Formats: sequence, structure tokens, C-alpha cells
Amino acid sequence: MEFISDLHLHSKYSRACSKELTIPNIEKYAKLKGINLMGTGDFQHPKWQEELKEHLEEDDTGILKTNSGFPFMLTSEISLIYSQGGKGRKVHNVIWAKSLEICEQVSDVLLKHGRIDYDGRPIFGMNCPEFVDLMKGVDESIEIIPAHIWTPWFSMFGSNSGFDTVKEAFGERANKIHALETGLSSDPEMNWRLSQLDDFSLVSFSDSHSYWPWRLGREATVFELEELTYDNVIKAIRTREGLKETIEVDPGYGKYHYDGHRNCNISLSPIESNKLNKMCPRCGRPLTIGVENRVEELADRPMGYKPENAVPFRKLIPLSELISTVTGKAVATKSVWSEYYKLVGKLGSEYDILRKTPAEDIEKHVGKKLADFIMKNRNQEIKVIPGYDGVYGVPQLGDAPAEEREPMEFKYKDKQTGLKEFL
Repeated sequence: MEFISDLHLHSKYSRACSKELTIPNIEKYAKLKGINLMGTGDFQHPKWQEELKEHLEEDDTGILKTNSGFPFMLTSEISLIYSQGGKGRKVHNVIWAKSLEICEQVSDVLLKHGRIDYDGRPIFGMNCPEFVDLMKGVDESIEIIPAHIWTPWFSMFGSNSGFDTVKEAFGERANKIHALETGLSSDPEMNWRLSQLDDFSLVSFSDSHSYWPWRLGREATVFELEELTYDNVIKAIRTREGLKETIEVDPGYGKYHYDGHRNCNISLSPIESNKLNKMCPRCGRPLTIGVENRVEELADRPMGYKPENAVPFRKLIPLSELISTVTGKAVATKSVWSEYYKLVGKLGSEYDILRKTPAEDIEKHVGKKLADFIMKNRNQEIKVIPGYDGVYGVPQLGDAPAEEREPMEFKYKDKQTGLKEFL
């Protein structure tokens, strides 16, 4: 069976997250999206644990189910902030667990290192190898996956605090890491450029802070399993047998693809940014260096390289974003929801529509313009104006590629500092 999974998200107990992120809401919108395996998020939080026990039933598979039989896997994300090699490090790790009993044990050991009740994604001062030892000391079945590995601020390879290799981050515990999360601003093709990552499976999940379908499941990992069990999911991650594909957004859609400054309204390609010594041409401060530039720094292979054992992937922009682009209305407006419901529920889930519903069936419900745009999405033909410094990328309705925009021109503003400004 095919299982489209989103195994990295948060609960209502995480900061900057919807207070309506409950198990019933996650289930409801996962079904609309077409996801049939969800993570719980935040499993170590004491109040969320109580709600998980209230809404989910356990059996011996390691997969918990709601009253209607919808499957969840116990997942969370932990933030590690510490110093190593004379540099401040900020690394997020996703963790998966096999039972609520193991979750309670994780809570107990984390309490010895700090609080777990103030945020669903708590912060600890230990380094990555110590964290691996701590989790594996609870139970060897716990899986640890470095989260959104390229984002600038809180990731293993992040430009502001990250490492240059997995071994540098995890030391002798690197052999306990089997998969890496690509994050919104990178896709597998970008990661294939680093030979050091060949032995790691690449997975994609939403890291959603709400249950809305333009956030939940916007990235997903697709498994093909004879039986849905925790052990079979872990086996697929570790061996790639049963790891069918990942669903990614265009990396330009992510909030940290290009270099830039949000407050200065500055977005720059790596070539443009490097010409400026990575300094903002408006305020003169260091730019937030995005994922594309950071990948280029560490890559030892050319663009377009594909390893022999690479797992396939496809790039899909969420349906709500497509409707918003075509209608010119904000993604959360009534008019976008109206068009969304003309398709979802009548023709299947969102992923059914994005991946396989015939164009003529879509056109009957929403017209040719949107149907054609959905087909362009399916065929990987939509161009995106890249996101930067916390600003999401913007899908383009027209045919002009974002990378073919007119190059920015510069002139020296100050010969002493070498800073430049736009003409």
C-alpha cells in the first residue's frame, strides 16, 4: 500500500503555532490533503501527551490510531543550542518513538536537562552526540533525523551556525543517523551535489505550524509498505526499500532559498550576493545567506548530478497557492476556499488532484485557466520567484522563468567599505 506521510509538524503547545492544532483537526485536514500517515508532533510535552492518550489508541504495531482508524506516528522536534569549535550552534532534530511509554521516558530524561512544559519544541544546551546518546539510552528504536538541514538559523548545515559535514556535527554518533530532512528551501537534486550525503536517505515533511492544507503536508514522504508498522517505516528509511518518493515544493517557494534582507526588501541570487561580499547593499549589514548559496559552498558535484541509488521526487506547489495565484486572492480568503472545495471532496483529495486527476475533470469544475495551471504544476513547469530571509517564494502565473529576470546592476556607494547600492 502507498502511504503519503507527514512526520514533522507541531501541536498547539508549540510557540507560534495555531491553538487549534488538535488531533481531530490534524486528521480532518490530512484527509483533505490526501495524507494517510501523520506525525503527532511534540510528543514529550506533558499536556500534549495527555491529549494523545485521549484521542489515540495503541497496539503492537507502533502506529497509533484515532477512533475512525486514522494512523499517527509519535514524533517531535528538539532544539539544541550550544557552542562547539568556538562557534555558536543551533541544530534542530526530529525524533520518532514507538510507544507512549517511550515518550514518557523521553520526557523524564529531558527533564533532567531542562524544562519541557513551556514549548512543544523545547531548547537544550547539549550537543548533537550527547543528544543521540540520551535518546538511544532511552530506547534504541528512537529514530533521530536532523531537521530542515539547510535553513540558515536552526539546522545542521545552516549558514549562521551550522557544520560543514554530518561527521562534524554528530562525531562518532554519525552512524546512528540514517536520514536527513531536505526542508522547504532545498530539494533532493540540490542535496545530491554533496557526495557526503549519499549514504543518508532524504526525507521531506511540512514542519507545519497549522492544520491548513497550504501548510500541512506541503512536503511529504511516500512509503510503499505491505503493512504499516513503525518498524517497517524505520526499515524503509534505513534501507530505502519501500521508500517510494518524496513530494517537495519548488525550493524557491521556501522562505530561505535566496540570500537577502527582509526588512530592506532585498533578495539576491548567490552570484549577486557574492559580488557584494554577502553584505546588504541598503543597510550595510551581513545578508541572511540562503540555502542555494550554502549548498554551492559545500557541493563537490556539478548541478544535475544524480546518484545511482537516488530515491525519486516530484515538486508540487500546494493547491491553495495555485488557486490564489490564478484568482489574485489571498490564500486564506473565502473565494480561494470556494474554488478549493469545488475540487477537493468532489474529485478526491488534494494530492489526488495534484498528481493524477485528468485535466478535463478538473476543468469541468473550475475552468480551463486553473486546470491548465494545475497541469503545469504536475509537469514541473511552474516558475517561482525565490523566497528569502523568512519570505515565502511566489509562484508565477506567466511563462517567464524567475531566473531570467533582468540582472540587478550595482555601483560603488563607498570606496572605503566597498558596499554597493542599486542603480
